[in-house]
Amino acid sequence: MKHWDAIVTGSGIIGLSLAIELNRRGLQVLIIDKGEPGREASWAAGGMLADFPLELPAALHDLAPASARMYPEFVRELEDASQMKIDLRSTGTILFTNSYHPLYNEASHSHAPTNPNPLPAPLPELEPALATEKLSSLTTCSRPERSVDPRDLVSAAIAAAKHRGVDFSSGDQVLSVEVDNGKASGVRTNKTRFASPIVVNCAGAWSSQIAAPDTNTQVPPIPTRPVKGQMLCVVMPRKELIQHVIRTPDVYLIPRTDGRLLIGATQEEAGFDKQTVPATIQNLHHAALEVAPALADARILEAWAGLRPGTPDALPILGPTEIPGYFIATGHFRDGILLAPVTARVMAQVIVGEQRSFDLDPFSCTRFRK
Repeated sequence: MKHWDAIVTGSGIIGLSLAIELNRRGLQVLIIDKGEPGREASWAAGGMLADFPLELPAALHDLAPASARMYPEFVRELEDASQMKIDLRSTGTILFTNSYHPLYNEASHSHAPTNPNPLPAPLPELEPALATEKLSSLTTCSRPERSVDPRDLVSAAIAAAKHRGVDFSSGDQVLSVEVDNGKASGVRTNKTRFASPIVVNCAGAWSSQIAAPDTNTQVPPIPTRPVKGQMLCVVMPRKELIQHVIRTPDVYLIPRTDGRLLIGATQEEAGFDKQTVPATIQNLHHAALEVAPALADARILEAWAGLRPGTPDALPILGPTEIPGYFIATGHFRDGILLAPVTARVMAQVIVGEQRSFDLDPFSCTRFRK
């Protein structure tokens, strides 16, 4: 039986990024996925790199901005290794909020905005296609956030991993982690067994379906669950009709450099159902037209649904388990694309025994033990 230095279960952007990071440290890595690499939550994501602390759980206030800062170099390295282009945009976000949004300092009861980034110019100059009067009741601010095309990102990461010598086993569902002498020794799949002293569960919404090692050591369950998100994509009537990412309480719009526009997204507790619902897609389309009436002439290209990996406290699960050699990096919910670079770096540090850049205690799987 062939052995690897590390096995990563799941080939979304979290698993791909971590595999590349481990490979950089000299490990021979195998990625195992139940389906086609990168075609689940990462492929379905919008790609907003929204790292504003007031919109994130407190535990992510260090990780998220750090990961956002890593993105230009992260993308450049993937492009160099893959010889592929990734659409990373730096035009920023225009955010429209209600008075109950976290941007307001509710503790003072003054409802005074705490955000320091007013628009750099009048809204009609920045985005003439927007329905200014319709949006006038909302508070408006700008955010210097980037956005990335996740499909470009995943495709480049797969190519970069293969270029570096990372191995793949696709269409192969991991059923359980195997243990020998109290330590991880590999995985069992629906087809075969793979041997490795290091196993990392990066299976996203499916992480909980990988059985814990059968040992005397009690490993807390991995309480991930699928959270469905429906989206659609249109072709803008003019390539640069909308320049910024637009976020409102009802809908967000994410422009791509090639003239596509993503419209999203729902957040549904629907199990593993990935079917799109025509009425839901129509509602999203209507919400986009309310914000930008010029999109009435936009041609709908595609609609889809993805399954984000949610957890009970909406935080990722990162770090080692009680079983030596068995690690977890999952549960990123809506922030998997954003958190990929920092997750890969800090998890690689944990796995190979380097000094950690960040404290992962708030994300330990042991927090779910009762």
